[in-house]
Formats: sequence, structure tokens, C-alpha cells
Amino acid sequence: MNQEMILKIAGMILIPFIFVVLLIPMIKKIAIKINAVDVPGGRHIHKKTTPKLGGLAIFFGFLLGYMIFGTHSSIMNGILIGSFIIILIGVIDDITELGALPQFIGQLASACVVVFYGGLLIKDVNAFGLYIDFSILSYPLTIFFIVGCINCINLIDGLDGLSGGISSIYYLTIGIIAIIQGKTGLDFVLAFTMLGSTLGFLVYNFNPASIFAGDCGSNFMGFMIAVIALLGFKNVTMTSFIIPLIILAIPILDTLFALIRRFLKKQPLFEGDKFHLHHQFLNRNFTTKQTVLIIYVIDALFAFASILYFLNDKEVGYVIYSILLILVVIFVLKTNIVFDRELIKQKFKKSK
Repeated sequence: MNQEMILKIAGMILIPFIFVVLLIPMIKKIAIKINAVDVPGGRHIHKKTTPKLGGLAIFFGFLLGYMIFGTHSSIMNGILIGSFIIILIGVIDDITELGALPQFIGQLASACVVVFYGGLLIKDVNAFGLYIDFSILSYPLTIFFIVGCINCINLIDGLDGLSGGISSIYYLTIGIIAIIQGKTGLDFVLAFTMLGSTLGFLVYNFNPASIFAGDCGSNFMGFMIAVIALLGFKNVTMTSFIIPLIILAIPILDTLFALIRRFLKKQPLFEGDKFHLHHQFLNRNFTTKQTVLIIYVIDALFAFASILYFLNDKEVGYVIYSILLILVVIFVLKTNIVFDRELIKQKFKKSK
């Protein structure tokens, strides 16, 4: 990698980073003035009223980075329109609490813009010697992928610095993989500009947080994660399709466990609860900061294994994946993240 490329990457990270760091104090004041704040109580763990709308700063940092380093295209137009919809719906929700349905409609609308106007599609896949052309199913599959990524980040956004840190690990990993592959296209630019923007936000959001991302922030970070994955893997092999999902293993598994848990308890699938991954660590007397750092490390290991895979050190990658998978299974069996272990014990005693 030559000096010019190194300077470009540094600029893509540092310019949005500095801009977001300088912008957030103003966003805080605006959030407080318009009552876009998170009040303690209910499922919330924080103990003081905290302004939201941190996602606005991330969005503006992303826009600045794109204007300096990006190039105009119809695909980018679709991404910009989709991201604006996500931010708009998120900001309104952060102020007035729209509810799940309007948010889902906004997510769906943003995904449709990217798919139908921007033309980003998961068209086909080469897997195990077979070629699969999704044809007309490309459209619902890609929309599902985008909406799924958005909700994975939204659902895991429960502790200071958690969603921003996981998103940052993803952007950094995709950026590194792009460098390894010699790619310097739109996915490369967006990965590093989003990394700089999100790190700037984390300056204020890491525990103890003085501002939250809000739904506008978590939804936007998830939206950009999906978009960057689609840009990098438009015509994919099974490997290149799975790798971005593995990097997102923690939020995906947390979402999957939540859906299974609520289904087994006969609760509404999108109703919030206090049994997420981070709650399980907190219930074992880890502090908020310790919990977030533990999840960072686990997520970073998934990302590291993915980078090793792309460096053709597949055996080491498989070993790390396998160890992490075993740890996940043990974690599920030892906690209440899927099953209520106490309830199962009581039923077992009654059956004797």
C-alpha cells in the first residue's frame, strides 16, 4: 500500500471523526431543547436523563466524508435517499416514539429505494459447486437482508458504546478486507468514512455516555452495514456472502436468540425484554463497561477470523470460528438468553 493510499485512508477516517466530535455538543443542546431524551426507567439501564440524536452527527459525518472522497452515481443516490428516510423516521421516533410499525415501514421504504432505485441486489450465488440464480427472489431477499441488518443493530443498542463499537468493528474489518482485495470502490470509501464518523460518536457514547445514538443512529448504522456488504458482494460466492454475516455474529445471534426466546414464551416477537446478551453479563455482576468490552473482544475475534480467512489462512480461521461456536453453545446453556432455566428446573421437579 503506497503513501498516497495511506494518506487517503487516514483522511477518510480523521475528517469525519473530527467533524463529529465538534458537532455532537451542538446536537446535545438541540436534543435537550426539543425533548429528544431518554428517561431512566422500564428496560433502560442508565440512571440519568440523556439526550439522543447522536445518529444525526454520524449521518452528517458520513455526508461530509462522501462529499470529499466519494463519487457520484445512481447507486449512491439510492443510498443517500434511503439513509435520509432512515434518519428522518428515526429522528421523529426519538422525539415522539412512533412505535414499531411506522419504524418498520420506514426501514422497508429505505430498503426498497436502495434495491429498486439504486439497483443493489443479491442476484446469485456459487455454493458447493452449484450456481444459484435468485432471479425475481433477489428483490425480497435483498430487502430482507437490509431490514435484518438494521434491526440487528437496533436490538443490540442497549448499553453505552455497544452498537457504535460493534458497527465500528464491522466497518474496520470490511475496510481491511477491501484493502486485501485491492478494492478502492464505493464500499471502501463508505466503510472508512463510517468508521471515522462512528468513532467520533463513541468519544461521547462510551460509558459513561453523555449522548445516545437514538433509533436514528442505530438504524442508520445498521442500514450502512447492509449497504456496504451489498456493495462489496453484489455477485457473491457463498463464502463472500457469509463473511459479512460472521462479522456481525454477535448482533445476529442476539436477535435470533431474542426471537426464539419470545416465541417460546409466547410473547410478541418485537416486544422488548431484559434477556439480551448484555443483560446476561450484567446479571453476572459485570459492570456496563466490562460487559461492553467483553462483547467487543468476542466480536473482534469473529472479525479477526474473517480477515485470516481472506488472507488464505483458512485453517486458523476455522479453528477460531469453531472455538467461538462452542463458547456460544456453552453460553446459551448456562444463561437465560434463550430458555428460562429456573422455569425448566421447576417443571422438571414437578414431573418427577
